Amino acid sequence: MQPSFPDKTYYKIGEVAKLAGLKSSVLRFWESEFSFLCPEKSSSGQRLYTKQDIEVIQQIKQLLYQEKYTIEGVRKRFVRKRTRCPVPQTAGQDSNDLRLLLCEIRQELTSLRASL
Repeated sequence: MQPSFPDKTYYKIGEVAKLAGLKSSVLRFWESEFSFLCPEKSSSGQRLYTKQDIEVIQQIKQLLYQEKYTIEGVRKRFVRKRTRCPVPQTAGQDSNDLRLLLCEIRQELTSLRASL
């Protein structure tokens, strides 16, 4: 069952934590563990999550808490699915392409580091 979100482009970390039923610190930790979870940041450093980010967070929560995956298991599952960093639709196409490329590179480097 998909919860309904307020109709906004971006959500702050506190709002996302409330929607997902998690603590903000958990979201920050997941961001450091999962390269595919990479919210935008405002000029002041505030994390700005999109609906796509929230969907990824809900998938991670499902895998970790209900299906009892490990952090590494979730990483492998998302790499297998080739999940990419969500890209906000409001940005220009050039910045979308660059952000997607950088997220893919980060994901590949993280996978390489884990295999070493």
